[in-house]
Amino acid sequence: MAGNSIGTVFTLTTFGESHGEKIGGILDGCPPAIPLSEADMQVDLERRRPGKNKYVTQRQESDVVKIVSGVFEGQTTGTPIGILIENTDQKSKDYDAIKHIFRPGHADYTYQHKYGIRDWRGGGRSSARETAIRVAAGSIAKKVLQLKYGITIKACVSSLGDFTPSAWNWDETAQNMFFWPCLADIPQLEERMNRLRKSLDSVGALVHVEAHGVPVGFGEPIFDRLDADIAKAMLSINASKGVEFGDGFSCVQMKGSEHRDAIGMGGFVSNHAGGILGGISNGQPLVCRVAFKPTSSIPQPIDTLTEHGTIETLEVHGRHDPCVGIRAVPIVEAMLALTLCDHAMRHKAQCVW
Repeated sequence: MAGNSIGTVFTLTTFGESHGEKIGGILDGCPPAIPLSEADMQVDLERRRPGKNKYVTQRQESDVVKIVSGVFEGQTTGTPIGILIENTDQKSKDYDAIKHIFRPGHADYTYQHKYGIRDWRGGGRSSARETAIRVAAGSIAKKVLQLKYGITIKACVSSLGDFTPSAWNWDETAQNMFFWPCLADIPQLEERMNRLRKSLDSVGALVHVEAHGVPVGFGEPIFDRLDADIAKAMLSINASKGVEFGDGFSCVQMKGSEHRDAIGMGGFVSNHAGGILGGISNGQPLVCRVAFKPTSSIPQPIDTLTEHGTIETLEVHGRHDPCVGIRAVPIVEAMLALTLCDHAMRHKAQCVW
């Protein structure tokens, strides 16, 4: 199976399945002499970890990361960094009764037809369980970006279904289980999610991410545009269905006189472009949003095809997120960090003498 790596200079390759013994990754191209410990990665892994509250999957994984190479005496050595996370709460029996059924909205049908075999335990390789390694590696990329360029990355949920924040305070994002930028809205969010759970349904979400301190020059023209590579990284996340930068799709309803960003002596007057022009960062905050679909695994019955060519009624039981977008926040941050770090090194190799 190809397609398990991302990046050109700063590269991540992941391996492992949802119900396998371990998941892991190899991060290559990390600069030497970067202070790094397992505790550094554990912070973001805790933000992504399942089972923390009733609004996310109840799979109880501690997500303890172990560095097995590439770090010596508390610093990166410039050699490949190997990271491992054990799977400790697999419940494969939850899937025994439906292993022959193609779950609508999942990769069961496509994996079976492409490879002729699939790991039906929790989706195997197609499971979002794999993203724990991305978050661990992304925390390393964040550290490189912060130390070498002063770049910071932050994300939040900016829409849960049709509900949007009544106010916006980045500091409040870390103070609630929804990664929501307005604490005053939390009681309403909890009420909505409780109604959703009782109705045996799920909802989509929009994740808003920003990178500050990105210098002018990251990205390549034409096929390796910075926004194109970020979009690819975001769309590689499970359940992501759309990506936009700056004003995004709303630019369709704008006039050119409204959308173009004037440039004065002090810099850009506005940021409708989202920090990227011609595929290259322009020094403004990089602003991106990622749309996540509603969870497909819900207890409501649905007719579907089986491997035997028959139709059966499927009722999915087990541990699933009523909104996958909530736990996607640290994953989105990680994918942006990995892409920016890769482009930082590509820029340095080509343009900095």
